[in-house]
Amino acid sequence: MTTGTPFRGLSAFPLTPADEHGRVDTETLARLVERLCEAGVDSIGLLGSTGIYAYLSREERRRAVEAASECGRGRVPLVVGVGTLRTDHAVDLARDAEAAGADALLMAPVSYTPLTQDEAYEHYHAVTGASGLPLCIYNNPGTTHFTFGIDLLARLSRLPTIRAVKMPLPAGGDFAGELASLRGRTQLAVGYSGDWGTADAMLAGADAFYSVLGGTLPRLVLALVRAAQAGDAEEARRLDGVLQPLWDTFKTYGSLRVMYAILDVAGLGRAEPPRPILSLKAEARKQVLAAVEPLLASG
Repeated sequence: MTTGTPFRGLSAFPLTPADEHGRVDTETLARLVERLCEAGVDSIGLLGSTGIYAYLSREERRRAVEAASECGRGRVPLVVGVGTLRTDHAVDLARDAEAAGADALLMAPVSYTPLTQDEAYEHYHAVTGASGLPLCIYNNPGTTHFTFGIDLLARLSRLPTIRAVKMPLPAGGDFAGELASLRGRTQLAVGYSGDWGTADAMLAGADAFYSVLGGTLPRLVLALVRAAQAGDAEEARRLDGVLQPLWDTFKTYGSLRVMYAILDVAGLGRAEPPRPILSLKAEARKQVLAAVEPLLASG
Protein backbone atom coordinates (compact mmCIF):
# COMPACT_ATOMS: atom_id res chain seq x y z
CA MET A 1 0.00 0.00 0.00
CA THR A 2 1.20 3.50 -0.86
CA THR A 3 1.32 6.16 1.80
CA GLY A 4 0.01 9.63 1.04
CA THR A 5 -3.31 11.36 0.58
CA PRO A 6 -5.20 10.02 -2.46
CA PHE A 7 -7.87 12.74 -2.54
CA ARG A 8 -5.76 15.88 -2.96
CA GLY A 9 -4.24 17.54 -6.01
CA LEU A 10 -4.30 15.88 -9.43
CA SER A 11 -5.88 12.46 -9.71
CA ALA A 12 -5.07 11.21 -13.21
CA PHE A 13 -7.42 8.76 -14.93
CA PRO A 14 -5.86 6.62 -17.67
CA LEU A 15 -7.69 4.59 -20.26
CA THR A 16 -7.84 0.86 -19.68
CA PRO A 17 -6.69 -0.53 -23.04
CA ALA A 18 -8.47 -3.77 -23.89
CA ASP A 19 -9.15 -5.89 -26.96
CA GLU A 20 -12.53 -6.44 -28.63
CA HIS A 21 -13.29 -9.25 -26.19
CA GLY A 22 -12.72 -7.04 -23.16
CA ARG A 23 -9.35 -8.54 -22.21
CA VAL A 24 -7.12 -5.88 -20.69
CA ASP A 25 -3.78 -5.11 -22.35
CA THR A 26 -1.80 -5.04 -19.11
CA GLU A 27 1.50 -4.13 -20.80
CA THR A 28 0.11 -0.93 -22.31
CA LEU A 29 -1.72 -0.13 -19.07
CA ALA A 30 1.53 -0.52 -17.13
CA ARG A 31 3.25 1.92 -19.52
CA LEU A 32 0.52 4.47 -18.94
CA VAL A 33 0.81 4.05 -15.18
CA GLU A 34 4.61 4.40 -15.38
CA ARG A 35 4.15 7.65 -17.30
CA LEU A 36 1.91 8.98 -14.53
CA CYS A 37 4.33 7.95 -11.80
CA GLU A 38 7.21 9.65 -13.59
CA ALA A 39 5.18 12.84 -14.01
CA GLY A 40 4.51 12.97 -10.26
CA VAL A 41 0.70 13.04 -10.23
CA ASP A 42 -0.88 12.96 -6.79
CA SER A 43 -2.93 9.83 -7.41
CA ILE A 44 -3.95 7.49 -10.22
CA GLY A 45 -7.64 6.87 -10.79
CA LEU A 46 -7.99 3.40 -12.25
CA LEU A 47 -11.25 2.00 -13.62
CA GLY A 48 -13.18 5.24 -13.64
CA SER A 49 -15.43 6.12 -16.55
CA THR A 50 -12.36 6.77 -18.71
CA GLY A 51 -11.12 3.39 -17.54
CA ILE A 52 -14.26 1.71 -18.99
CA TYR A 53 -15.08 -0.04 -15.72
CA ALA A 54 -18.68 -0.67 -16.74
CA TYR A 55 -17.55 -2.69 -19.78
CA LEU A 56 -15.12 -5.04 -18.03
CA SER A 57 -15.67 -8.34 -16.23
CA ARG A 58 -14.71 -8.84 -12.61
CA GLU A 59 -11.69 -10.89 -13.68
CA GLU A 60 -10.43 -8.22 -16.06
CA ARG A 61 -10.93 -5.48 -13.53
CA ARG A 62 -8.80 -7.40 -11.09
CA ARG A 63 -6.11 -7.96 -13.73
CA ALA A 64 -6.04 -4.23 -14.38
CA VAL A 65 -5.64 -3.43 -10.68
CA GLU A 66 -2.86 -5.99 -10.30
CA ALA A 67 -0.95 -4.59 -13.29
CA ALA A 68 -1.31 -0.98 -12.13
CA SER A 69 -0.44 -1.82 -8.54
CA GLU A 70 2.67 -3.76 -9.54
CA CYS A 71 3.92 -0.76 -11.52
CA GLY A 72 2.96 2.02 -9.13
CA ARG A 73 3.30 0.38 -5.72
CA GLY A 74 5.00 2.67 -3.21
CA ARG A 75 5.13 5.55 -5.70
CA VAL A 76 1.66 7.01 -6.28
CA PRO A 77 -1.61 6.18 -4.49
CA LEU A 78 -3.92 4.02 -6.60
CA VAL A 79 -7.65 4.84 -6.42
CA VAL A 80 -9.74 2.04 -7.95
CA GLY A 81 -13.30 2.29 -9.23
CA VAL A 82 -15.65 -0.40 -7.92
CA GLY A 83 -18.97 0.82 -9.32
CA THR A 84 -21.44 -1.78 -10.58
CA LEU A 85 -25.17 -2.45 -10.56
CA ARG A 86 -25.48 -4.93 -7.69
CA THR A 87 -24.40 -4.30 -4.13
CA ASP A 88 -23.00 -7.80 -3.66
CA HIS A 89 -20.92 -7.39 -6.80
CA ALA A 90 -19.61 -4.01 -5.58
CA VAL A 91 -18.63 -5.68 -2.30
CA ASP A 92 -16.71 -8.33 -4.26
CA LEU A 93 -14.98 -5.68 -6.38
CA ALA A 94 -13.98 -3.69 -3.30
CA ARG A 95 -12.43 -6.77 -1.72
CA ASP A 96 -10.70 -7.66 -4.99
CA ALA A 97 -9.25 -4.16 -5.31
CA GLU A 98 -7.94 -4.16 -1.75
CA ALA A 99 -6.38 -7.59 -2.19
CA ALA A 100 -4.76 -6.54 -5.48
CA GLY A 101 -3.04 -3.50 -3.98
CA ALA A 102 -5.42 -0.56 -4.23
CA ASP A 103 -4.90 2.33 -1.81
CA ALA A 104 -8.42 3.77 -2.04
CA LEU A 105 -11.78 3.17 -3.69
CA LEU A 106 -14.04 5.23 -5.94
CA MET A 107 -17.67 4.24 -6.38
CA ALA A 108 -20.57 5.55 -8.43
CA PRO A 109 -24.14 4.38 -7.70
CA VAL A 110 -24.64 2.62 -11.03
CA SER A 111 -28.30 1.85 -11.63
CA TYR A 112 -30.89 0.67 -14.12
CA THR A 113 -33.93 1.13 -11.91
CA PRO A 114 -33.45 4.66 -10.50
CA LEU A 115 -32.21 4.54 -6.92
CA THR A 116 -33.68 6.41 -4.00
CA GLN A 117 -31.43 8.33 -1.61
CA ASP A 118 -31.92 5.61 1.02
CA GLU A 119 -31.04 2.85 -1.43
CA ALA A 120 -27.83 4.62 -2.37
CA TYR A 121 -26.94 5.02 1.31
CA GLU A 122 -27.38 1.30 1.98
CA HIS A 123 -25.31 0.49 -1.12
CA TYR A 124 -22.38 2.55 0.17
CA HIS A 125 -22.82 1.30 3.71
CA ALA A 126 -22.43 -2.30 2.53
CA VAL A 127 -19.27 -1.57 0.56
CA THR A 128 -17.63 0.37 3.38
CA GLY A 129 -18.32 -2.60 5.62
CA ALA A 130 -16.46 -4.91 3.23
CA SER A 131 -13.21 -2.94 2.93
CA GLY A 132 -11.20 -0.71 5.20
CA LEU A 133 -9.86 1.37 2.32
CA PRO A 134 -10.79 5.06 2.18
CA LEU A 135 -13.57 5.66 -0.32
CA CYS A 136 -14.47 8.54 -2.60
CA ILE A 137 -18.11 9.01 -3.59
CA TYR A 138 -18.41 9.35 -7.36
CA ASN A 139 -21.22 11.79 -8.12
CA ASN A 140 -21.66 11.46 -11.89
CA PRO A 141 -25.31 12.13 -12.72
CA GLY A 142 -24.60 12.48 -16.44
CA THR A 143 -23.75 8.76 -16.55
CA THR A 144 -25.60 7.23 -13.61
CA HIS A 145 -28.71 9.46 -13.68
CA PHE A 146 -28.47 9.65 -9.90
CA THR A 147 -27.88 12.92 -8.07
CA PHE A 148 -26.70 13.04 -4.48
CA GLY A 149 -28.67 15.35 -2.23
CA ILE A 150 -26.69 17.30 0.34
CA ASP A 151 -28.48 15.39 3.12
CA LEU A 152 -27.30 12.08 1.66
CA LEU A 153 -23.71 13.32 1.32
CA ALA A 154 -23.79 14.50 4.93
CA ARG A 155 -25.12 11.12 6.04
CA LEU A 156 -22.53 9.21 4.01
CA SER A 157 -19.71 11.40 5.33
CA ARG A 158 -20.35 9.97 8.78
CA LEU A 159 -19.38 6.47 7.61
CA PRO A 160 -15.81 5.97 8.84
CA THR A 161 -14.11 5.12 5.54
CA ILE A 162 -15.84 7.67 3.28
CA ARG A 163 -13.36 10.52 2.95
CA ALA A 164 -14.07 12.36 -0.32
CA VAL A 165 -16.54 13.20 -3.03
CA LYS A 166 -15.90 13.60 -6.75
CA MET A 167 -18.38 16.17 -8.04
CA PRO A 168 -19.52 17.19 -11.52
CA LEU A 169 -18.98 20.81 -12.52
CA PRO A 170 -21.64 22.93 -10.79
CA ALA A 171 -24.45 24.43 -12.80
CA GLY A 172 -23.73 28.12 -13.29
CA GLY A 173 -20.09 27.65 -12.31
CA ASP A 174 -20.57 28.54 -8.64
CA PHE A 175 -17.66 26.52 -7.27
CA ALA A 176 -17.21 28.77 -4.22
CA GLY A 177 -20.86 28.46 -3.19
CA GLU A 178 -20.93 24.68 -3.65
CA LEU A 179 -17.64 24.20 -1.80
CA ALA A 180 -18.94 26.28 1.10
CA SER A 181 -22.15 24.23 1.22
CA LEU A 182 -20.36 20.88 1.13
CA ARG A 183 -17.77 21.92 3.70
CA GLY A 184 -20.48 23.27 5.94
CA ARG A 185 -22.27 19.91 6.05
CA THR A 186 -19.48 17.34 5.61
CA GLN A 187 -15.83 16.70 6.34
CA LEU A 188 -15.25 15.31 2.86
CA ALA A 189 -12.38 16.30 0.60
CA VAL A 190 -14.14 17.87 -2.38
CA GLY A 191 -12.87 17.34 -5.92
CA TYR A 192 -14.31 17.88 -9.38
CA SER A 193 -14.28 16.32 -12.84
CA GLY A 194 -15.04 17.73 -16.28
CA ASP A 195 -11.61 18.76 -17.50
CA TRP A 196 -12.54 22.16 -18.93
CA GLY A 197 -13.35 23.19 -15.35
CA THR A 198 -9.90 22.36 -13.94
CA ALA A 199 -8.70 25.96 -13.60
CA ASP A 200 -11.96 27.29 -12.16
CA ALA A 201 -12.33 24.46 -9.65
CA MET A 202 -8.78 24.57 -8.34
CA LEU A 203 -8.63 28.38 -8.20
CA ALA A 204 -11.85 28.29 -6.16
CA GLY A 205 -10.13 26.03 -3.62
CA ALA A 206 -11.21 22.51 -4.53
CA ASP A 207 -9.15 19.82 -2.83
CA ALA A 208 -8.64 17.75 -5.96
CA PHE A 209 -9.28 17.49 -9.66
CA TYR A 210 -10.06 14.14 -11.24
CA SER A 211 -8.74 14.51 -14.77
CA VAL A 212 -9.34 12.55 -17.94
CA LEU A 213 -6.57 14.30 -19.88
CA GLY A 214 -4.22 13.96 -16.93
CA GLY A 215 -4.28 10.20 -17.45
CA THR A 216 -2.49 10.56 -20.79
CA LEU A 217 -0.85 14.03 -20.81
CA PRO A 218 -0.09 14.37 -17.11
CA ARG A 219 2.64 17.01 -17.10
CA LEU A 220 0.58 19.71 -18.75
CA VAL A 221 -2.46 19.12 -16.52
CA LEU A 222 -0.24 18.90 -13.44
CA ALA A 223 1.28 22.28 -14.31
CA LEU A 224 -2.21 23.78 -14.46
CA VAL A 225 -3.22 22.23 -11.13
CA ARG A 226 -0.02 23.32 -9.41
CA ALA A 227 -0.39 26.89 -10.68
CA ALA A 228 -3.94 27.04 -9.34
CA GLN A 229 -2.94 25.51 -6.01
CA ALA A 230 -0.27 28.20 -5.69
CA GLY A 231 -2.83 30.91 -6.38
CA ASP A 232 -1.19 31.84 -9.69
CA ALA A 233 -4.39 32.63 -11.55
CA GLU A 234 -2.58 34.18 -14.49
CA GLU A 235 -0.58 31.04 -15.23
CA ALA A 236 -3.56 28.75 -14.61
CA ARG A 237 -5.67 30.79 -17.05
CA ARG A 238 -2.86 30.79 -19.60
CA LEU A 239 -2.60 27.01 -19.52
CA ASP A 240 -6.37 26.66 -19.64
CA GLY A 241 -6.34 28.81 -22.78
CA VAL A 242 -3.72 26.56 -24.35
CA LEU A 243 -5.98 23.59 -23.67
CA GLN A 244 -9.20 25.24 -24.87
CA PRO A 245 -9.18 23.68 -28.39
CA LEU A 246 -8.93 20.26 -26.78
CA TRP A 247 -11.69 21.05 -24.27
CA ASP A 248 -13.87 21.93 -27.27
CA THR A 249 -13.36 18.44 -28.74
CA PHE A 250 -14.25 16.90 -25.36
CA LYS A 251 -17.55 18.76 -25.36
CA THR A 252 -18.31 17.91 -28.99
CA TYR A 253 -17.34 14.24 -29.17
CA GLY A 254 -17.16 13.06 -25.55
CA SER A 255 -13.89 12.83 -23.66
CA LEU A 256 -13.70 9.02 -23.82
CA ARG A 257 -13.70 8.93 -27.62
CA VAL A 258 -11.20 11.77 -27.76
CA MET A 259 -8.84 10.03 -25.35
CA TYR A 260 -8.71 6.91 -27.50
CA ALA A 261 -7.68 9.09 -30.43
CA ILE A 262 -5.03 10.85 -28.31
CA LEU A 263 -3.60 7.51 -27.13
CA ASP A 264 -2.92 6.66 -30.76
CA VAL A 265 -1.70 10.12 -31.81
CA ALA A 266 0.70 10.32 -28.87
CA GLY A 267 2.21 6.94 -29.76
CA LEU A 268 1.32 5.47 -26.36
CA GLY A 269 -0.58 2.46 -27.67
CA ARG A 270 -3.43 1.31 -29.87
CA ALA A 271 -6.82 0.46 -28.48
CA GLU A 272 -10.43 0.65 -29.57
CA PRO A 273 -13.28 1.78 -27.33
CA PRO A 274 -15.59 -0.98 -26.13
CA ARG A 275 -18.50 -1.60 -28.48
CA PRO A 276 -21.05 -0.24 -29.04
CA ILE A 277 -18.90 2.91 -28.66
CA LEU A 278 -17.22 3.67 -31.98
CA SER A 279 -13.88 5.31 -32.71
CA LEU A 280 -13.99 8.84 -34.05
CA LYS A 281 -14.32 9.21 -37.80
CA ALA A 282 -11.69 10.87 -39.95
CA GLU A 283 -12.94 14.46 -39.73
CA ALA A 284 -13.31 14.31 -35.96
CA ARG A 285 -9.87 12.72 -35.58
CA LYS A 286 -8.46 15.55 -37.68
CA GLN A 287 -9.89 18.08 -35.22
CA VAL A 288 -8.48 16.18 -32.24
CA LEU A 289 -5.09 15.94 -33.93
CA ALA A 290 -5.02 19.70 -34.58
CA ALA A 291 -5.89 20.36 -30.93
CA VAL A 292 -3.46 17.90 -29.35
CA GLU A 293 -0.38 18.03 -31.56
CA PRO A 294 0.88 21.34 -30.12
CA LEU A 295 0.58 19.84 -26.61
CA LEU A 296 2.46 16.59 -27.05
CA ALA A 297 5.93 17.95 -26.36
CA SER A 298 4.85 19.30 -22.96
CA GLY A 299 2.37 16.57 -22.08
